[in-house]
Amino acid sequence: MRFAIEKEIFIKGLARIQGIVEKKNTIPILANVLIEAIDGEITLTATDLEVGMKASYPATIKSPGKITVSAKKLFEIIKELPEQEIDFNAKDNCWIEIRCGKAFFNIVGLSAEEFPYFPHFQKEQFVSVDGTLLKEMIDKTFFSISTDESKYNLNGIYFRPVEKDNQSLLRLVATDGHRLSLIQKPLDVSHIEQLAKGVIFPRKGIFELKKMAEENDGELLIGFFDNNAVIQKNQTVVVMRLVDGEFPDYNRVIPQNNDLTAIIPRESFLHALRRMSILSSEKSKGVKIEIKENKLEMSSSNPEFGDAREDIEIEYQGEEISVGFNARYLIDILNAQNEEKICLSLRDKLSPGLITPCDNQEYLAVIMPMRL
Repeated sequence: MRFAIEKEIFIKGLARIQGIVEKKNTIPILANVLIEAIDGEITLTATDLEVGMKASYPATIKSPGKITVSAKKLFEIIKELPEQEIDFNAKDNCWIEIRCGKAFFNIVGLSAEEFPYFPHFQKEQFVSVDGTLLKEMIDKTFFSISTDESKYNLNGIYFRPVEKDNQSLLRLVATDGHRLSLIQKPLDVSHIEQLAKGVIFPRKGIFELKKMAEENDGELLIGFFDNNAVIQKNQTVVVMRLVDGEFPDYNRVIPQNNDLTAIIPRESFLHALRRMSILSSEKSKGVKIEIKENKLEMSSSNPEFGDAREDIEIEYQGEEISVGFNARYLIDILNAQNEEKICLSLRDKLSPGLITPCDNQEYLAVIMPMRL
């Protein structure tokens, strides 16, 4: 196999798969990228058996074929080459010659026959989703995914179609047990059988889906087969194994009668929380919030460094209430918003708090209180 390719194109393709290749090296071939050259383009494929990616790029094919090589080492080599055309030559003995300008590399590869099978799909099984819409939905839920590997059914985002006011919506939910994020947008996916009961997209797959949605505007095609989700955009296809297990009944967590609601300027609240978190406990990141008539007072303390207080003007008429929250969780929620004002609804100091944008019903976040 031999081909010539522009460095800029090759490096873009190799950079794209670095997040997918297996880092633990349990199976050596999973640390490699499969390179196939045919019909005026090369195809790069990477997988860790949970998430896989396949993407095609234009190249001048001198002789077709396929080979696998260490994805990390190849990326590091190509990154340092001069900005010229690269000549890539894979020999029958699995050795690979790379030439660019006066630089020459001779590296060892592995036979393509050992590489895991990457499935093919029919276009009819896909639904079209606006990339900008999906990116927004992921941005507003991603931070709530659990990082605790033992809670495997929380290690992703839950996708489910819902009907509300005779409108078909797609709902995304993520929770780590301490906080929950939920967003829903008008999108009719009710005809997709696999989505009907809800599916959990894995954290790593969501990360790749987010990157695809961010790469220039456009539609993404999403489909399902067996226990896998397939996402396609232009010449790139990502396949991910859905998380096995039931997503918890999140509706039980969402407070229904938090009747003490404060309207808070988001930007002021966010920056005050960042300041307060500097002197909060390293472990708990706890910040005390006291809500009084048209005023919110925040305080934090750390026995080793001291304490801090700050208040901001809000819109609130009701009984005074004091509650403790993890500042980092609140900051994550506020960072994901772009509204000028948010509503913080509480019932008492021991019940979960509810955060919503004041001017739309598409998003909500639930945050558990702390004892301070």
